[in-house]
Amino acid sequence: MASVRVGLAQINPVVGDLGGNLERILAAMAEAERSGCEVLALAELAVTGYPPEDLLLRRSFVAHNLEILDAVVAASGSCVTVVGFVDVDRGGRTGPVPEGTEELPARYNAAAVCTEGRLAGVYRKRRLPNYSVFDEQRYFVPGSDPLVLHDIGGRTVGVSICEDAWVADGPVAELGRGGADLVVNINASPFHLGKRVAREQTLAARAVEAGVPIVYVNQVGGQDELVFDGDSMVVGPDGSVVARAPQFREALLVVDVDLGTAARDRRLPVVDARPARRAPSDPVHAPRPGVVAPPLSPDAELWEALVLGTRDFVVKNGFSDVVIGLSGGIDSALVATIAVDALGADRVHGVLMPSRYSSEHSVADAVALAEHLGIEHRVVPIEPAHVALMGMLEPSFVDHPLGLTEENLQSRVRAVVLMGFSNAFGWLLLNTGNKSEAAVGYSTLYGDSAGGFAVIKDVGKLAVYRLCRYRNAAAGRDLIPASTIEKPPSAELRPDQRDDQSLPAYEVLDPILAAYVEQDRSPDEIIAAGGDPALVDQVVRLVDRAEFKRRQSPPGPRVTTKGFGKDRRLPITNRYEG
Repeated sequence: MASVRVGLAQINPVVGDLGGNLERILAAMAEAERSGCEVLALAELAVTGYPPEDLLLRRSFVAHNLEILDAVVAASGSCVTVVGFVDVDRGGRTGPVPEGTEELPARYNAAAVCTEGRLAGVYRKRRLPNYSVFDEQRYFVPGSDPLVLHDIGGRTVGVSICEDAWVADGPVAELGRGGADLVVNINASPFHLGKRVAREQTLAARAVEAGVPIVYVNQVGGQDELVFDGDSMVVGPDGSVVARAPQFREALLVVDVDLGTAARDRRLPVVDARPARRAPSDPVHAPRPGVVAPPLSPDAELWEALVLGTRDFVVKNGFSDVVIGLSGGIDSALVATIAVDALGADRVHGVLMPSRYSSEHSVADAVALAEHLGIEHRVVPIEPAHVALMGMLEPSFVDHPLGLTEENLQSRVRAVVLMGFSNAFGWLLLNTGNKSEAAVGYSTLYGDSAGGFAVIKDVGKLAVYRLCRYRNAAAGRDLIPASTIEKPPSAELRPDQRDDQSLPAYEVLDPILAAYVEQDRSPDEIIAAGGDPALVDQVVRLVDRAEFKRRQSPPGPRVTTKGFGKDRRLPITNRYEG
């Protein structure tokens, strides 16, 4: 049976770091050559990183990207390399630009086919996603050139890009009908819970539809709110996964892909890529059957996504250390634990800021957490600042109850303290707010909503508890103190305060939020499905009223199908109640 040795390079590019991305690409190419690969697939827009967003409106950026591609082409050898880049129209066609901006040549999300120091061909992505976190029609023009096949030692390979494979009877099916023996699909496919299963099902359907194996390569790494999990794979023509790379880690997956023996009707044009095929006696051509990395559990996927997203945001943005306010509560405990897994204990700093309302057990729990994690921690009581600020404000609030003002003042004092450490030492402040709180506005603007990166911004409160138990079980000990997990959640801004005095119990709140925020179900639909009308009305009003707060919140890793930020974009001024 005929086969082709393929390398799937699951690299972690950095948006805008074109020189660094070139080094990553060249390293993958060299390793693929050493491994005897005949084809190497790299990610969508691997040259620029994904998504480059409005960098694409800069002529210099696009021109530099083409210079980097020239360097990739020049370095190509006997292994045919497929790599993503930004192509431009050279015939006078212009592309989309914001109103008032100078016209630019049309830009294309493209794949280059490079071999033996020459550019054998370019494919321009046909299907441009413009939903969820994707905004490609803002920048790119869809490709319209005829699909072509690339002859690699008598085997024909078709090239496609990401969304092309998510469309039934689309470009992948056309490549199969046109005579491809193999389809390479390069991607920048962000993670969310459930994506691995959906991705595998989609690729299986495309492979069966096309009747040929699909080589699917995806990038890995964090980019602002997005997390890319890799999960590169080879899917056989029967829809079975024959090889799979691990999630959330850089890797080069090398596999001999069986192509079958039946002659195929070549209906599409064929370009000769002319690779220098190695002799079968070469030791690097020892058989390389597919290795299928075991799937992670949903909790493990979520944990790894948060760790990777946090690490890459910190490192790629030039920070060395992070600082976290440790309250003794479950949210700050989870964020601190994720930060230690992402960066190491020596780069994580905890600050305890007790007030007159802080309980002894909360302080003790925060200290225990820091000791379990091995992180440096210090105590900075906020009472002196609290007293001073109250003294300043009270004359202006005569005969007016301070109430919530006093509560929020404490939270804002803590933000000032934490930002003081951030400014003094260059540490990035990690925000500890969860998705449930962000959804209903249960936070203090310029207080506990402050930070440079919100690690659990897209993690609901129930999932927070689940992740803490997961990590303790994985460690075989209580990294996060059991008392932190078991006690009722509280902001501790007034005597005997508990979250459930202001909000429905999280067991009730989180399902309503999931329906309204992530599934876009109307209040009437949620009530019809069994939701309590009064509670649904309360929650929906809280969510809608808090939009202005969320618009000012720091970015955080998106791990659900709809997170606040790039995903869910609603007007702040909005009176619709349907």
